[in-house]
Amino acid sequence: MKPIQKNISDFISENKVANICFVDKDGRPYCISCFYVFDELAQALVFKSSYGTTHDAFVKSGASVAGTVIPEAINVLTLKGIQFNGTLLDNSEIEKLKLSTLYIKSFPMSLAMPGYHWAVKLSFLKYTDNSVGFGNKTLWNEG
Repeated sequence: MKPIQKNISDFISENKVANICFVDKDGRPYCISCFYVFDELAQALVFKSSYGTTHDAFVKSGASVAGTVIPEAINVLTLKGIQFNGTLLDNSEIEKLKLSTLYIKSFPMSLAMPGYHWAVKLSFLKYTDNSVGFGNKTLWNEG
């Protein structure tokens, strides 16, 4: 596995909210915003969701997703953000990698919410960092 560059992994680790886009069986996009935890070793973003949500129908092992991560405060001149692509991991992989435990350690209050954990195995990242020059991009892919 090719390691994710430090500037990208640092940014993902410092933030906590992602926007994820799924595609339904008819090809229509559906986006959500959610808290996440980043596991650098597994190169995965881990989430928790409730059963019965609209996106619950789209959370299927191997499904392709795309998303973004941006900080809470935005200044155009120093904007930083991630665009990503990946595939959803199956439950056995999530358990093997102990990704649920990682999420609970970061968000212990999530234990009060019934639901399940899911994770995106990252395959492509584009990191924009305007603080080092407007439009500065760093790319990463798993290959």
